[in-house]
Amino acid sequence: MPGMAQGHALRDAAKLPPPSADIDCDIVIIGSGAAGLAAAWRLAKEGRRDFIVVEGPEPDGNAAGASMAGQACPTGAHYLPLPSMESRHVREMLQDVGVIVGDAYGRQPEFDERVLVHTPQERLLRAGKWYEDLLPDEVDAPAQRAEHQRFARTIEQLKSAVGSDGRRAFAIPVALSSQDAQWRMLDKLSFRDWLTREGYRSAALHWYANYACRDDYGAGYERISAYAGLHYFASRAGEARNAEPGAVLTWPDGLQSLVRALRARIGFAAGSRLDDRTAPRRMSGFAASVQLKGKGVEALIVQQEGGASRTLRIRARHAICAMPLHVAAHVVNDMPGFGFDAATHLPQSAPWMIANFLMRRFPEERAKSPLAWDNVIYAGKGLGYVVATHQLIRVARPEYTVFSAYDALSERSPQEMRRWLETATPTELLGRAAGDLSMAYEHLWPCVERVDITLRGHGMASPTPGYLSNKGLLALREVDGPLQFAHSDLSGYSVFEEAAWWGEVAARRLL
Repeated sequence: MPGMAQGHALRDAAKLPPPSADIDCDIVIIGSGAAGLAAAWRLAKEGRRDFIVVEGPEPDGNAAGASMAGQACPTGAHYLPLPSMESRHVREMLQDVGVIVGDAYGRQPEFDERVLVHTPQERLLRAGKWYEDLLPDEVDAPAQRAEHQRFARTIEQLKSAVGSDGRRAFAIPVALSSQDAQWRMLDKLSFRDWLTREGYRSAALHWYANYACRDDYGAGYERISAYAGLHYFASRAGEARNAEPGAVLTWPDGLQSLVRALRARIGFAAGSRLDDRTAPRRMSGFAASVQLKGKGVEALIVQQEGGASRTLRIRARHAICAMPLHVAAHVVNDMPGFGFDAATHLPQSAPWMIANFLMRRFPEERAKSPLAWDNVIYAGKGLGYVVATHQLIRVARPEYTVFSAYDALSERSPQEMRRWLETATPTELLGRAAGDLSMAYEHLWPCVERVDITLRGHGMASPTPGYLSNKGLLALREVDGPLQFAHSDLSGYSVFEEAAWWGEVAARRLL
């Protein structure tokens, strides 16, 4: 479980050794997930060099990846929707790393064909048969199909809805959405209650809405804000000159490839001393303390190697706190002074499991249904599985492949599921991880060579009702001084575009 030992050390107030060295820099970025790297990318792009990125317990955070038998696979987020018109920061990044070809800011940019997801993109296993859509019309009765069509029309209307302030009702980043009360009042009820209020009774539609909330927010639709539930569908309005609506960008190792490209553009110095201030630097370790000191910021960084620990003190003119807020609440001195009270303002965070199954051969498909990139099981406990080699299937099937099974552990409270993760045996974890795959394949295990399981105890923030008016998050968004905050938690939910937005905001303030 990435970060578990370090997190518990902070929670339990483990005694730290005194600092063994002092390091000075202009800016220190604490955290190397999407927000931290987005901030570093912007600083480097604008010519700043004197900054350090402290990588934290897991470099790249929720965008991390791995390799099994030479095959890249994700251990975190695995795709990026086509960026909307509001996500100019993401479009600029994608152009900078070669994913967008030509003009990045038109309505329909051209994307690198290798990164656009290949067809078939998704399929659903329902009643023993695979279907191409997650809401297949041929399965349900006419009354249910009519509801599905009504829901689709509503979403299309919301995609183009604009408030009196000229902003789209549902935009990514959420900070650029309309502030009109008619939309924001949806944050007062759950997505399930909204569906019921609007007369939606189709079991399949309710399953789909619940699946969507678990997929992006880590919790069932009964616990997710109706605004957030609708935002999932209505904000995804990106288009491409060379792709169908609803296409996504994906790589064999998920967003690991994207953040690796960002790292290359940042231009971190290789093997440089930490006191060399002529190039961006990165260092291993995690922050144990961050506090305002004089006119700047002082951070204590713990590095662990071979069972031994050492503490370094970084003194910087500015700092960007790109840590999850449940960590920052323990690390940053005087969070209430910034307007944030962890007892009342901390977003609910959901645990996740990502299991990578190294397959020595492809299992036999039902009725020869073509394997898709995203494969979902109707009413399954998990969220289905993606195929790491899907982008290569057009050429030839490789000798090995990796099926990456995702599971938002949402059937009980996050606290209960984290306790279960701490005590579960390897056999219990494997049984849970294989649940969806076992439903899809009768003869799964003869094809499996190895299974690697990544557990994320606080995998993502869940936007529960009231998250749009969370005073603590609103206060941290506005902090403008020596210490800046940048994390997707500030948006109340965890996706790359939101994390990158707050990294961009923090960096531009310092620029």
